[in-house]
Amino acid sequence: MTQTQPVETIPTSRPAPVAVPTAGQPYEYRRAPLVEPDWTRFPGWRHVTRDQWESAQWQRVNCVKNIKQLRAVLGDTVDETFYADLEADQKALATMSMLVPPQMLNTMVPFAPMSTEALLADPVRRYMIPVASDRRTDWPSHPYASRDSLHEHDMWVAEGLTHRYPTKVLAELLSTCPQYCGHCTRMDLVGNSTPAVDKLKLTLKPVDRYDAHITYLKAHPGVRDVVVSGGDVANVPWRNLESYLMRLLEIETIRDIRLATKALMGLPQHWLQPDVVEGLERVARTAARRGVNLAIHTHVNHAQSLTPLVAKAAQTALDVGVRDVRNQGVLMRGVNATSADLLDLCFALQGEAGILPYYFYMCDMIPNAEHWRVPVWHAQQLQHDIMGYLPGYATPRIVCDVPFVGKRWVHMLTDYDRERGISYWTKNYRTSIESADLEALNKRYAYYDPIDTLPEAGQSWWHAHRDD
Repeated sequence: MTQTQPVETIPTSRPAPVAVPTAGQPYEYRRAPLVEPDWTRFPGWRHVTRDQWESAQWQRVNCVKNIKQLRAVLGDTVDETFYADLEADQKALATMSMLVPPQMLNTMVPFAPMSTEALLADPVRRYMIPVASDRRTDWPSHPYASRDSLHEHDMWVAEGLTHRYPTKVLAELLSTCPQYCGHCTRMDLVGNSTPAVDKLKLTLKPVDRYDAHITYLKAHPGVRDVVVSGGDVANVPWRNLESYLMRLLEIETIRDIRLATKALMGLPQHWLQPDVVEGLERVARTAARRGVNLAIHTHVNHAQSLTPLVAKAAQTALDVGVRDVRNQGVLMRGVNATSADLLDLCFALQGEAGILPYYFYMCDMIPNAEHWRVPVWHAQQLQHDIMGYLPGYATPRIVCDVPFVGKRWVHMLTDYDRERGISYWTKNYRTSIESADLEALNKRYAYYDPIDTLPEAGQSWWHAHRDD
């Protein structure tokens, strides 16, 4: 006798879903369109019109160069303790004199009431207007810090022309900028002297300096790439800059030209002037006709600094034929040394301003900069943490600019003593001062972490060897 199998009952409706908690992502992207902060919130700019604000001449004339001028802008929104803190830094510690365009000052505490506490905490203020209380008192400078930490001056092949890499040169056309950053790697040359640093001076007339550059490049066909910098090319009269660039474009072996200008962000009004735009278009057309890649490299360290005027300046450069506008930032504690800050900045650059995130440099080993610098392991962790969020072409490389070596991705070290904070690096080319050094490619070159970030044993070791 056959046994009847039970019939499976099929439910007519699905059971209610059970809510499962999600862990979320370490970083959550939220689009943030760019906004131009209201400059009239500052007492000193209460009556400044839009036409004035968008004038490069007005911006330059009204740059903040000293405490008196800063006080006139801020009024009583900050108290006397801030100005005393700033004065103490200017008198004894600052490696750069004060020069802040209104455009940059306007991105400090952009959307909250101004106060002493808010200004002290602001990331843009931290590197543009450093104060004495920012800096470390235990190790204000690393024992191996130097005013020309990358030895660029040692590698001059003509005044202002650094031949560091085999196929690339850095052309410093002048020693001034529209703004001075506290962490400037060229603090030995750029800007006015301060009580802490008696600056070097360019001695040749600009026309003679430029002639020497062109003569060297014509005689060295192995150089194909010229970074035109300073200082900042925005401070070169446009007629002079255009002439220099056209002369570069006449050299058949030059295939890449990069214009280095923080002013694209700090003074976008300059790059929107009709004569500059028209001149840049002439240069870009000539470069395209000759198959030369023309790019602009700017320097933005925090998303606050990006505004619609900055985006307009970048887009205008692209519209007239510049191939790329790229950003080279600097990693700094208290400014951008977190994955969230870097990702916020990169999304604002790439998605809102049309600027490609390119490099983030570890802050160089200059005097009085230890409060900004991060250790190599921190930079490695940041590179890990920002991967996978941005498009691959817009994911910046974090690099260590190792003295006598050059840029190296932060994971390229050969050895690393974490306790003493000493990393070792190798290289695959000779600089212009090592042509006779047969061992240059076999050496290991040292880079040093900030001592305050080391474990206790490492800090003790440096204290014991402080005077070695």
